[in-house]
Amino acid sequence: MRYNAGEAAPYGTVRGADGGVAAVIHATGNAAPAPTAGEIVVEARNLSKVYRDFWGRSKKTALKPLDLDIRRGEIFGLLGPNGSGKTTTLKLLLGLIFPTSGEALLFGRPATDVAKNGRLGYLPEESYLYKFLDAEETLDFYGRLFGMPPAERQRRAAALIEMVGLSRDRKRQLREYSKGMTRRIGVAQALINDPELVLLDEPTSGLDPIGTREMKDLIIDLKRRGKTVIMCSHLLADVEDVCDRIAVLHQGELKELGRVDDLLRLTGVTQIKASGLTPGCRDEVRALLERHGAVDIEIGNPRTTLEDLFLDVVRDTEARPGRRARRGADTPSVE
Repeated sequence: MRYNAGEAAPYGTVRGADGGVAAVIHATGNAAPAPTAGEIVVEARNLSKVYRDFWGRSKKTALKPLDLDIRRGEIFGLLGPNGSGKTTTLKLLLGLIFPTSGEALLFGRPATDVAKNGRLGYLPEESYLYKFLDAEETLDFYGRLFGMPPAERQRRAAALIEMVGLSRDRKRQLREYSKGMTRRIGVAQALINDPELVLLDEPTSGLDPIGTREMKDLIIDLKRRGKTVIMCSHLLADVEDVCDRIAVLHQGELKELGRVDDLLRLTGVTQIKASGLTPGCRDEVRALLERHGAVDIEIGNPRTTLEDLFLDVVRDTEARPGRRARRGADTPSVE
């Protein structure tokens, strides 16, 4: 199903105290069956978004036609500088805005079909939570929005508060929380309905190094629990540490897509590491190295860093607009 630009967002969203999207709520009805291992749970086909002015004239191209698949159980990173289209992509996948062209499918359903929302969890870049509630009251509130019975709400809230490390602070009002604590209760809110797909917008934004490490550990733990995670970030180290695959966006355009290891491996260069080598052995093949007494030989491709890859993409885009550099082919996830 395709949608026209300019239509209103569907019902099924809840606004926070500051007017931001606080949660995406499911409609009653029959949910689609749970995806099987390796199944594609998110699809974008020629997905684009152009913001227009009052007269319908193009004002800002936020996202150029985008094609990608995300499979069950992987951590997928959307990487790019501010204004690159990351948050717009998330909002399109959530059904909060309509595409100008193309389509987005989640669990085989159109992104704007609210029936799929009960299977989603969403952490916006800013956690629009009610600051006069404590952690338990906050999670109970969101559990009510999902129609969860009282006993289940209490059980889930207790488990999630412990999971995000806020047990000692569960009775404190959120206005007393630090930025890191607020992000952690935001993650708990996104998980209250035990979603299959979790979307995180800048999850480590504003966190100190300890809070960042804890958040990354939490994201990896979500994968261990069988969740599919999509995270947006402009922090390169965070994406490199936790993501299985990444898409690099710049100026609303997809520039790189693939597994992190594949994109960072310099396939045109061979690197040999060994102990006990003399300088004259550096260009010789493995057999010759072994005859020279080398041990612990490793032959493979050296890796660049995600920071260097990212900067290369930005420089290449500025030098050759409209062209996409391909360092490594995208490889489907193997579950």
